[in-house]
Amino acid sequence: MEGRQLEEQIEEVYESVIKWRRYLHQHPELSFQEVNTSQFIFDTLSNFENLELSRPTKTSVVARLKGTKPGKRVALRADIDALPIKEETGLPFASKNNGVMHACGHDGHTAMLLGAAKVLSESIDELSGEIIFIFQHAEEVPPGGAQELVKAGVVNGIDKIIGMHLMPAIPLGKIGITLGASTTASDLFDIIVQGKAGHASSPQDSIDSLAIGAQIVSSLHHIVSRDISPLESSVISVTRFHSGDAYNVIPGTATIGGSVRSFSEEVREKLRQRIEEVAQGVATAYGAKITFQYMYGYSAVVNDETVTKELLAVIKKQFPDNCIEFLPPMLGGEDFSAFSNEIPGCYIRLGAGNVDKGIIHPLHHPSFNIEELALKYGVKIYVNAALSLTKS
Repeated sequence: MEGRQLEEQIEEVYESVIKWRRYLHQHPELSFQEVNTSQFIFDTLSNFENLELSRPTKTSVVARLKGTKPGKRVALRADIDALPIKEETGLPFASKNNGVMHACGHDGHTAMLLGAAKVLSESIDELSGEIIFIFQHAEEVPPGGAQELVKAGVVNGIDKIIGMHLMPAIPLGKIGITLGASTTASDLFDIIVQGKAGHASSPQDSIDSLAIGAQIVSSLHHIVSRDISPLESSVISVTRFHSGDAYNVIPGTATIGGSVRSFSEEVREKLRQRIEEVAQGVATAYGAKITFQYMYGYSAVVNDETVTKELLAVIKKQFPDNCIEFLPPMLGGEDFSAFSNEIPGCYIRLGAGNVDKGIIHPLHHPSFNIEELALKYGVKIYVNAALSLTKS
């Protein structure tokens, strides 16, 4: 296919991509509740040529496009769910669902992938192998929709997978690439300290769960600095602490909760072990007991070296030399890892910020927005990656 013809197709679909993004932005749905969103995606794809559609779960959609030449099977993934956030953008196409907002760009991800599906479905004679378009539900809530799709067999037989995230923190025109680990594993923990309640005037007759809990919190903050190598990146954040309701009562219980971030499975397991050991040790020293619960979230996304090199070659061919930025890993979690744990993949960050337009707010912010021109760049990356990676 001539490059000029492909550019014209992308330019033609861009107006539709904007419309799709704005419609989805107005009608956001929470994780595992994307009934109307997935139906909109299914109905839109039904108007394209040559696609084989399926609904592997209640609120996900998968489209397959088989080329006329032999080649690899390459998957392109977009997440479709929204967040429980009240929108404060003032946009004319702001959310109509009170308290629900596309504050993470998933409306844009979905629109970009719809645009790529439209262009590629009209280019089947130039296509090798097979493209699988995955419109994934429930990225925001563990255990996540990606894991369900893996269990449903969606990635069986796929050779490579590409994911993308719109980032207002990155200027428009820049494409962020991370070599190796791109995001962290994101886990949660709960600790319940069981002491003995008593009157505030007689602390000697109680086992003060609040004081013990405070000691536990302080001790947990030493784990990363003293138990983990400084060459390894990890984070323990205590984000919840509740104990007591009255001024004159020493509470009998305290509840502590928090978040754990890590890149390697070895460090991940060591952090889980040490959090429990430290909490148990402090509690025992003061005569209390603990109940410990550790909830595994998403694994780290690790970009495959070969697929990353292939995608870099595509981007360098299609975009200016100065567009690529090699970025450090994000400490956020991403359930794209459920896919990349099964098959080689690459997850990139697409610049969508524009300071002049005030498009500067981070992910999950009530004023989050994107520079919509980034959507055209996203379609271009998806389309050219599909055409190239199916051949290699």
